[in-house]
Amino acid sequence: MGQRAVREALASGLLSQPWRGVVMRAENALKLVTMAEAALLVIGDPVVLSGPTSLAVHGISAAASTKIHVTVPYGRRIKSKPGLVVHQGYYRPMDVIEIDGLATFPIDLALADFLCDGDRRTAFAALDEAMRGLPPDHVRKLRENVRERLEDRRDRRGIHRASTLLDLATGMAESPPESVLRLVVVEAGFPVPEPQYEITAVDGRVVYRLDMAWPSRRIALEYDGYAAHEERGDRDADRDARMAARGWITIRAVAADLRDPGRLLKELEDAFHLRSG
Repeated sequence: MGQRAVREALASGLLSQPWRGVVMRAENALKLVTMAEAALLVIGDPVVLSGPTSLAVHGISAAASTKIHVTVPYGRRIKSKPGLVVHQGYYRPMDVIEIDGLATFPIDLALADFLCDGDRRTAFAALDEAMRGLPPDHVRKLRENVRERLEDRRDRRGIHRASTLLDLATGMAESPPESVLRLVVVEAGFPVPEPQYEITAVDGRVVYRLDMAWPSRRIALEYDGYAAHEERGDRDADRDARMAARGWITIRAVAADLRDPGRLLKELEDAFHLRSG
């Protein structure tokens, strides 16, 4: 285009320059693949997408972030920039794959790293999402692969946390908030709940499927996502009443409870106290 045309396009907003040295069509500035490619160009080889960006490239929505994360080998002193987070770490050429032409970590390595040093809740939700929908043997294999990656890490920081999260994940949560809710109640000291617990009729027909439950105490915990439940108040109340007739206590959580779980945890504590007598 020539420098003058580029400057004019930048001034008019037709082009965007996220970092010095790269320009893109402004309409693509919010696209993950475009921003990731720009980040790789800015940093230059050797560099690889990592952390939440690597997971997002693998299709893990729970890891979506407005910042691009990359890793360079130890010895490359590259500073982070606004919107671009540069990590240093050890990795081998065989640890890098390509997705849509972008150098990135395989999903098991990306998960292992993020479980160690990423946001705890986001990392757990990403792991659960990666397992979701996989056959049991594939879930088992993914868990084994992530565990092997953890064992191979030179940086041992965060290993215990990552292993704990790895053991807790099931892949059965229907959404990232459900995964976070499971983590919240377990970290609060409650027993690990059974995910997607089925309530059956006498003939074996499934009547209800609970997000998570403690069957021995007949306590159910349901996550009410806004889109799914905004017009289902009466139906949910009727279901809770039917569950109560079966001897179940149903506690419902909403998005606000993930930010401030005090109310939710108090209701759970009261329910457990009632059922422990």
